[in-house]
Amino acid sequence: GRLCLLLSLLFQLPGFQAKCYFQAKAPCEYEGKQFSIGESWLSTNCLLCTCLHPVGVGCCETTQHPIDFPDWCEAHYDSQTCQISVVQKANPSLPCVKSIEHEWGSDGTSEP
Repeated sequence: GRLCLLLSLLFQLPGFQAKCYFQAKAPCEYEGKQFSIGESWLSTNCLLCTCLHPVGVGCCETTQHPIDFPDWCEAHYDSQTCQISVVQKANPSLPCVKSIEHEWGSDGTSEP
């Protein structure tokens, strides 16, 4: 559990959230490949897993989930690249950036 906690802390950045999972007594095998204690691998669903045998397997998300962005934006997940981007709801092909029409900040006012 300590390694997973450490990995979780490493992935924590201001404005982002990552999750970790632990499977007690889980085998250190993934897609037919055996892993030794301390070895890590990237799963097909973008989790970074580490063999903690005989205790189990710890996995943490490699993507950081944005948690603080304006309500006119939304997070889009790309499973091919394991990346999350924040885009405009009105036009998801455009990134969520400050503009004259939209200002960042919780009170809707522009920054000084």
